[in-house]
Amino acid sequence: MIHSMTAFASGKGAHAGHGWSWELRGVNGKGLDLRLRVPDWIDGLEMGLRTRLNAVLGRGNVTLGLRVSSAETTGRLALSQATLDDVLHAMSQVEEKAMQMGLSLAPATSADVLALRGVLEGGSGDADTSALRVALLTDFETVLQEFVTMRASEGAALAQVLGAHLDEIARLTDEARALLATRAEDIARSHRAALARVVDNTESVDPARVAQELAVLAVKLDVTEELDRLGAHVAASRALIEAGSPVGRKIDFLSQEFNREANTLCSKAQHAGLTEIGLGLKTVIDQMREQVQNVE
Repeated sequence: MIHSMTAFASGKGAHAGHGWSWELRGVNGKGLDLRLRVPDWIDGLEMGLRTRLNAVLGRGNVTLGLRVSSAETTGRLALSQATLDDVLHAMSQVEEKAMQMGLSLAPATSADVLALRGVLEGGSGDADTSALRVALLTDFETVLQEFVTMRASEGAALAQVLGAHLDEIARLTDEARALLATRAEDIARSHRAALARVVDNTESVDPARVAQELAVLAVKLDVTEELDRLGAHVAASRALIEAGSPVGRKIDFLSQEFNREANTLCSKAQHAGLTEIGLGLKTVIDQMREQVQNVE
């Protein structure tokens, strides 16, 4: 079954004096874009989380947030000496370059420096964070499973909506096919009337040339191939939905092909009934394309 790219999951946990909370959000996207906001003082955590997310997700813009607190260090902040050294060195280079260019910079305060990311952090003072990392990765499995379950649930609802759109496209295609005989009679009657007017106002008409032009016109107005392709696209889309995610890009491509056939049908119609069906097809195809954008 197909999956939606829209989902949300959250969770909380604790281990050895640390507490944490997760928030995992997903929306539609062209590819898989993972954005993680996790503590960088826990060695290997981000890589482990990315590995797990990449293993189960195919597409979507996914944001993961993790807040970790420590009972032993509540209210205390840790200064990253290495980061501070890098920041001060960079600031000295900027000031030196500005002086060379004759520019005057406002002096930075200690508060400005401490506000920079990575200089001042809340977190654990433990040198070894491997046990905490293992606990977090284990707990994350529950959050990730909740997230995947919601994507599947949303996907099941999407499959029903897309199935209804495909049923309507198939119905309109069959209705158009049933109209072809009546349309052919109406077009033939119109052409005979037009031909009669031409004959009445022309001294000599080559019957062979007339027959040739009518044959060419009949070929140009034939919509059998368009209707056959619409039926084939319906069958292919249903097969993709049944096969399951990730198939969003393929269904999106087919929805563009649906639209191409509907446009051609309208341009060839020359019949009020067939034009109405073509416009109906375009409407339902546009609705379907909107829904397809959220299929993984």
